[in-house]
Amino acid sequence: MVATVGWLGGLFFSAAILDPVLTRRLAAREQILVLVSVRRRFEPLAWLSLAILVVTGLAQMTANPNYQGTLVIANRWSLAILAKHVAVALMILAARYQTWFVRPRLERMALLTLSGRQTGHGAPGSVTEQMTLSQVNLALSLVVLALTALARTA
Repeated sequence: MVATVGWLGGLFFSAAILDPVLTRRLAAREQILVLVSVRRRFEPLAWLSLAILVVTGLAQMTANPNYQGTLVIANRWSLAILAKHVAVALMILAARYQTWFVRPRLERMALLTLSGRQTGHGAPGSVTEQMTLSQVNLALSLVVLALTALARTA
């Protein structure tokens, strides 16, 4: 439960609270600095939460009486679980892209901005990309929750 709250709470905060504040209240320079600071603190928690969710989810899946084997699609439950795994895989891909590509670009921009070599004019593209990925991940997390509910009723 704590992993779910950490993961989904962080996604909700990023997509629904942080992103609107960044775009409406802060200049490009401050957007970069805030995003780098928040991502640096959130990513380790997010990856740990995700690892816990994957391990516990797989354990719960195999213990379920509806489970009939790997890639055996025999009922509504197994179809919902397969769709859930696809959504989680997409979330992981988006998170990897954020961690390995977007955040390093933002960190470089932050360093250049702090050193005075960049005014922050190059930020909107990376900031927008970060915000879009946060919203995509939040939407996928809602899909995962809906598929979990569907599997429980199957």
